[in-house]
Amino acid sequence: MLRQYWDYESFRPMQEQIIRSVMGGRDTLALMPTGGGKSLTYQVPALAQDGLCIVITPLIALMKDQVDNLRRRGISAIAVHSGLSPRQIDIALDNCVYGDIKFLYIAPERLATEVFRLRVQRMNVSLLAVDEAHCISQWGYDFRPSYLRIAEVRRLIPGTPILALTASATKLVEEDIIDKLSLEEPAILRSSFARDNLSYSVRAVDDKNEQLMRIIGNVPGSGIVYVRTREGAEKIASWLQGQGVSADYYHGGLPNAERSLRQEDWTQGRTRIMVATNAFGMGIDKSDVRFVIHYTMCDSLESYYQEAGRAGRDGKRSYAVLLTSPDDEMRVTKRFECEFPPLEDIKSIYEKICNYVQVAIGDGLQSSFLFNIHDFASREHIFTGKIQSALKILQQNGYMTLIEEMENPARIMFCVSRDDLYKIRVERNDLDHFLRTILRMYNGVFTEFRAIDECEIASVSGYKLDHVKELLKRLWQMRIIRYVPSNRSPMIFFDEERLPTKDLYIAPETYRLRKEMIHERFSKMLDYATNEERCRSRILAEYFGDMDAKDCGICDVCIARRKMEKSGKSLQSQILEKISERDLSVRDLIAEFHCDPQPLLDTLKAMHENGLVKTDEAGTIKAC
Repeated sequence: MLRQYWDYESFRPMQEQIIRSVMGGRDTLALMPTGGGKSLTYQVPALAQDGLCIVITPLIALMKDQVDNLRRRGISAIAVHSGLSPRQIDIALDNCVYGDIKFLYIAPERLATEVFRLRVQRMNVSLLAVDEAHCISQWGYDFRPSYLRIAEVRRLIPGTPILALTASATKLVEEDIIDKLSLEEPAILRSSFARDNLSYSVRAVDDKNEQLMRIIGNVPGSGIVYVRTREGAEKIASWLQGQGVSADYYHGGLPNAERSLRQEDWTQGRTRIMVATNAFGMGIDKSDVRFVIHYTMCDSLESYYQEAGRAGRDGKRSYAVLLTSPDDEMRVTKRFECEFPPLEDIKSIYEKICNYVQVAIGDGLQSSFLFNIHDFASREHIFTGKIQSALKILQQNGYMTLIEEMENPARIMFCVSRDDLYKIRVERNDLDHFLRTILRMYNGVFTEFRAIDECEIASVSGYKLDHVKELLKRLWQMRIIRYVPSNRSPMIFFDEERLPTKDLYIAPETYRLRKEMIHERFSKMLDYATNEERCRSRILAEYFGDMDAKDCGICDVCIARRKMEKSGKSLQSQILEKISERDLSVRDLIAEFHCDPQPLLDTLKAMHENGLVKTDEAGTIKAC
């Protein structure tokens, strides 16, 4: 089967153990690094058994990529998310009940809907796969309350094993996943998080652009440069182009077609360097990325490991470089403070968002609305970053979710009552026929915005698609309907009905604990960036619980240590050589050697006792 569908001769490390566990009907938690081939661990057992595999994932772009890839291989797959019309969702779920569908990819916010819960009990489900399983843990770096509904779904399909997958879970998050998913005596299978071919390094520099050009000039092949902001991506890409480098930029603000074109040019090698925000990464199918450079520091080691891990998936030597500057710690600290606006500000933003999308108190449950965050920020005079932070906390508390940009269906709502509609004299016969067609096809259009399928209306009415759009615009101009054409935009999904602002509750204790946790993550990232003594690959592996990891031998710290060992000079003579070149304190000297400081301190103490060195009032080490 592996050869038949994927043309692979063998499994990667840990894949076969996970597949055997799942096919044995056992709940399984699999911790695999980015690029480890997680999707095969549920696709292979699902194809080997009767029934349907439900895959829960929050990443709509990745969901679409997976469905497209499976269909290209002749495997039936379908996706359900908030970007589909109710009718499209109905058809998709019915196909899963009655059709020959092998894979249903579904967004977590759809799990609570009645239409899904009624259908899932009639499906022959062989496996429930939970991708990005760390999202179920409030201690995870991307907590999503909608994931907490997965355990409820499992009760509707008793006896179905769960496969929980994540590329980044600490021990605390791992325990939380098992608890929140109600996994029963799960097999816990952990791949090594070490990447033998990936050389990690940190460059502390004053001029990041100069260092960027040096790396690009010294390392052949394609690469990714990660930055924090959209503006930064555009600015650095433009600067690289001015230096004669084949570069482009990518971020969430680009139109879908433009993003696809840029990613294709980079994937095919027509563009060498992609300067991007973290919107670039999911679904990338390029194994020969030779370097990933982080121009700005990540919020956590989880996100850094995921992004850096996109280099060298073909197993060849590749490089992950983090560029730092003296003011980075201040910037990160300031960014951290912005992550947690005051509770009153969050409540105010909640109220303003509800008014912006025109949702009344008591309405909106399980509904989604177009949301242009930049237009909202401009209208309300609020910094975009503050809105994003408030939305994240509102999502973590189960009120509303900002869904990534997607293709959104057209939506209509009648501005007149049904009785008044019949009183209106419509002059053109095609409009009268068109109105009757819409009313036959869609319920609820007099009370709320309903998603419509313009192509389906064209098919039922007998009109061409262009004519359907023209008639919808005409009815809009006549103030008979409100019409939102199909478009690409982020959406706000209401996990709960709109509450009066005074009733909005964000637990202060949870808020405080999450703030402390995020601060701890920032601290770990800063520790990694300033570390000059321990193997970087080992630090990352141990952070994710891989306590058997060994020194990699190829990161900047390991290389510096090896060079010192190979120099053949005694530590004492090397110290004397260093302090003769320039003034150094004990701290400076430790930084120079990139090694375990204890032997150095022991040698310095012996040299001081033997009268070879002394320390002046300024703390500078001097030869006697």
